[in-house]
Amino acid sequence: MNQDDGARYLCFLLGQESYAIPLLSVKEVIAPPEITPVPQTPAYFLGIMNLRGQIISVMDLRSKLGIKPAVSSETSIIICDLISSSIGIVVDSIDSVLSPNRETLSAKPEIQSQRNTDYIEGVFRHGDQLVLLIDIVKTLSLGDHQAMSHATQAAQAKAA
Repeated sequence: MNQDDGARYLCFLLGQESYAIPLLSVKEVIAPPEITPVPQTPAYFLGIMNLRGQIISVMDLRSKLGIKPAVSSETSIIICDLISSSIGIVVDSIDSVLSPNRETLSAKPEIQSQRNTDYIEGVFRHGDQLVLLIDIVKTLSLGDHQAMSHATQAAQAKAA
């Protein structure tokens, strides 16, 4: 894990667990808007939304990672910058922005799993809780990228 001193992370909850992503990858946090479903996409791919004229794909990160959503009025969408586009990820609630001390950061734990866990970058302690650092890009499969691209192209063609 190559963390710079002073790196900041946006912490959020999925179910009862805490996760964090680098603050530099976050464009903004919004309340869930109207989302247009896209047929023949995975269940966790909720569809597309219009954010000030930009078509953005929306993924339910809870569903993607197999986490039961918490029933909350604090459900939010984090708009993240990817290399060539943006994505909205649905989370149960936003917790805080943290700058963990280097001493509290640990490398990714060894995980025995049938599923891909490459998206886990590391872990840090915050109070008595462990927070998993994740890489949003690595949570997406090739199929997810294709679904996002197809949905965006279809929406742009419809708008033209």
